[in-house]
Amino acid sequence: MKMKELQAMGEQELGRQLASLREQVRDLTFKIHSKEVKNSHTLQNIKKDIARILTLINSK
Repeated sequence: MKMKELQAMGEQELGRQLASLREQVRDLTFKIHSKEVKNSHTLQNIKKDIARILTLINSK
């Protein structure tokens, strides 16, 4: 996600998005460890999105 997209969201939307991304990280981590998914780059992108959301929440 882009920072401008996140800035347009409200705090509740950011919270929901954060919960959703954390769920994706958990699921993707299990799939990577069980060798179902070989592309681990997606996990890095999701973690960066989580960091962006947390930065926005903490700055408000």
